[in-house]
Amino acid sequence: MIWEIIKTIILGIVEGITEWLPISSTGHLILVGEFLKLDQSDDFKEMFDVVIQFGAIMAVVVIFWKKLWPFGKEGNAHPLNASPFGQMVKTDIFTMWFKVLVACIPAILVGMPLDDWIDEHLYNPWTVAIALIIFGVAFIIVENWNKGKKPKVNTIAELTYKAAFIIGIFQLIAALFPGTSRSGATIVGALLIGVSRTVAAEFTFYLAIPVMFGASLLKLVKFGFGFSGSELAVLLTGMIVAFVVSVFVIKFLMDYIKKHDFKVFGWYRIILGILVLLYFGTKAVVK
Repeated sequence: MIWEIIKTIILGIVEGITEWLPISSTGHLILVGEFLKLDQSDDFKEMFDVVIQFGAIMAVVVIFWKKLWPFGKEGNAHPLNASPFGQMVKTDIFTMWFKVLVACIPAILVGMPLDDWIDEHLYNPWTVAIALIIFGVAFIIVENWNKGKKPKVNTIAELTYKAAFIIGIFQLIAALFPGTSRSGATIVGALLIGVSRTVAAEFTFYLAIPVMFGASLLKLVKFGFGFSGSELAVLLTGMIVAFVVSVFVIKFLMDYIKKHDFKVFGWYRIILGILVLLYFGTKAVVK
């Protein structure tokens, strides 16, 4: 059991790092899973790879709580009205959440109904490797194209509903093709329509909350809630580690993009994608 917890801690660290950096948590978990296989059922491992993200979600909630909670009189620059209740309602944060919901529409309408089909047909090393490489190239191209251009959108408030929907379409691409990276896809989409890197990353974090919570809940319902003691220990350990690591990674990324672009992540994705192809290609030939 101790070795099982150690493996879970490593997987939690991988999740916490790769969920927020645009380098594909799915790709890394598949690769790391080749060498660190949990001694659990296949159904549990499939559920674990998704539900472990809940810890990462909570890191976003903790870090950005003041920007996410739409109630409170203190610091309310945009109250609903002058009534006691109206002064407690932060209309700017409600507006932000409406934009997040608009961005979720493509994934809800298309991605969720295809969840089982995607797991069966596309959740494999080959799809992940190709997605890693394609979006790695996309990051480099988009950053070169954006070089010297001033972003049109520099705050969440300036983000239109149309822009949010477009970002949601890119999120759908990530939902359909494992390895694309949800954060990577949405950031690329945001940069293409003139959103600044900081706003693109921040909106991506907010967008992750309902999407990842929904995906985690869906997997939990499909798996059922009858956990064994070992399964519960593994799941909770993974989520806690993912939460702690995510707190540091999110803060690092927000500081990093103030002075740097995303091209380094593009090159990393390309190299990782090639390594995944070589590893699983060699493994197939040996068999």
